Amino acid sequence: MALLASCLALTACGARVGDSGGAGAPAAASCVDTSGSEVKIGFLNSRSGTMAISENTVFDSLSLAAQQINAAGGVMGKQLTVVAEDGASEPTIFAEKAQKLIRSDCVAAVFGGWTSSSRKAMLPVFESNNALLFYPVQYEGLEASKNIFYTGATTNQQIIPALDYLKQQGATSLFLVGSDYVFPQTANKIIKAYAAANGMEIRGEEYAPLGHTDFATIVAKVRDAGADAVFNTLNGDSNVAFFKEYKNLGLTPAAMPVVSVSIAEEEVGGIGVDNIVGQPVAWNYYQTLDSPTNQQFVQAFKAEYGAGRVTSDPMEAAYTSLWLWKGMVEKAGSFEVDAVRTAADGVSYDAPEGTVTVNGENHHIAKTALIGKIGPDGLIYTEWSSGNPIEPDPYLATYPWAGSLSG
Repeated sequence: MALLASCLALTACGARVGDSGGAGAPAAASCVDTSGSEVKIGFLNSRSGTMAISENTVFDSLSLAAQQINAAGGVMGKQLTVVAEDGASEPTIFAEKAQKLIRSDCVAAVFGGWTSSSRKAMLPVFESNNALLFYPVQYEGLEASKNIFYTGATTNQQIIPALDYLKQQGATSLFLVGSDYVFPQTANKIIKAYAAANGMEIRGEEYAPLGHTDFATIVAKVRDAGADAVFNTLNGDSNVAFFKEYKNLGLTPAAMPVVSVSIAEEEVGGIGVDNIVGQPVAWNYYQTLDSPTNQQFVQAFKAEYGAGRVTSDPMEAAYTSLWLWKGMVEKAGSFEVDAVRTAADGVSYDAPEGTVTVNGENHHIAKTALIGKIGPDGLIYTEWSSGNPIEPDPYLATYPWAGSLSG
C-alpha cells in the first residue's frame, strides 16, 4: 500500500517504457489459460460513483468490440470471455480489482480506467505482475509504462492543440478550472508553462473535489477575473453543476468560451444542451465525423444500445484498443505479454477516428487533433483539425518550454 499511496500523491510517477518499474521483484508467473477455445479479458470501469456518467459508456463500447471480434472468429481462433469489474470511482478499488483480474481471474489483458488517479493506482499492479492495461482516455502525459498502452490522447495531441487554437483566436488570458486530482493539476502545470512561453496570462486557477456540485464561488471568480477564455479540466458530474452556474451568471461562449477536454457527447446530455451549447471542446473523435468506418461504428453502437445513444472519444478509443490488442496478439502469434509487447510497434487499425498506429517505443498512438463546438442537437461538430495524425510525445521532448516538466 505504501507504493500505491505514493503513486497517488505524485503527478507523474509512471516509468518510461523499458524502465523496470513496479516493485523491483520478478513478476509472478502468468496464470492465463489459452489451452481451450476461450480466453479471458478484463473490463475495469466505474459502473458506480461520480465517474459512472462517463465510464459506463466505455464499458458499452468495449462490450460491442468484444461481440464483434467474437462474431468474426475471435482472437487467434479463441472466443473472448469478458470478466467485468466496477472500479466504483475510487483509485484504491481500481488497484484491488486489477490485482483480482490478473491473479484470480487470469485475464490476458485489462481494458479500462478513466481518471489519472485510477491509472496511477493500477500502474504498479500491472508492472509488478507484468500484465497489460489498455487505457482509453486522454490524459496529462509525462508517463509511459511498458505495461500500459494508451489509446487516448497525450498532451501534445489534445491540450497543446487546444491552446494553439485559443492563441489563434486571439486569447491572451486564461482562467483554469479543474477537479482536484492528478490530471487537472498536471495539465495545468503544462498549460502554465505554455502560457509563459506564448505571452498568455493566467488570471486564476481553481480546483474542486471530484463530485463537487456547488460552483457559485468558483464561477463568480471566473466572471470577475475577466479572462479571454476558461480552460476546463473538471471531470465527471461536476461539469453539470459548473455549466449550470456558468449560464446562471450570464456567462456565454461568445464572451468567455470554456474549452473542455473531458466533455464529450455523452456528458453533454447530462449537463443539458441549453447549458453548454456553443462551447468548444478538444478531442480526437466526434460522432459527426464523416467517414464510412465511423458511420458503421455509430450504426452498430446504436443498433446494440438504442437509437438515442451517442458515441464519444473515450468510447471510440476504448473500442479501438480491443481491436489493436487483437492485432498485436495475432502479429505476435501469442497471448504472452512480452511477445505482444514486442509485436506492438507498427500495428495499425482502421478506427472510426481514422487509421491509428501503435508507437512501440512509448505505447501511445498517433492521433489527429480536433477542436469542435457543441451544437443545439447535443452533438459536436469539428471547427478545426490538425489535418494529419500527430505523433505522440508524452514527455513533450520536442517542446523547449516544457523542459522542466518531466524532470
